[in-house]
Amino acid sequence: MRTFTLPEAQTLIPVLDALLQRAQTAAGVATAREHSLQSLHQSIFLAGGMRVDLLRVATIKGEHDKAVEDARTTLGEIDEIGVEVKDLHTGLLEFPFQLDEDVVLLCWTQGESSITAYRTADQSYDDRQPLDDRFLRGNNDRPH
Repeated sequence: MRTFTLPEAQTLIPVLDALLQRAQTAAGVATAREHSLQSLHQSIFLAGGMRVDLLRVATIKGEHDKAVEDARTTLGEIDEIGVEVKDLHTGLLEFPFQLDEDVVLLCWTQGESSITAYRTADQSYDDRQPLDDRFLRGNNDRPH
């Protein structure tokens, strides 16, 4: 597992924010197209069958599938960097950080200007703690 120094993680925030926005947009399109398909299905069911504009349905289905693939690809890019997306909707990311003998998770949520908290692997996000001097001293000098 790759670990990050605090400066490395901070430097990646603008790039990761852009990737998150792209994934969120794609997920939003996928959700909207899925709702369109469900509404059409419901209309057909309630009408006891009806003429279906197959080209329209195929277009919606194609847009849905492309958006899902775009979201997956973008999330894969974030994963390849070594950062975990904990919640796409809120933009919660976690960066592994070597702190003494343990790996902890630096927590950043989209909209925050910097990383200010961390949690241990066995804690929930709500139990995160503020960064202290250990994170600034460069305790993460080991090779990645």
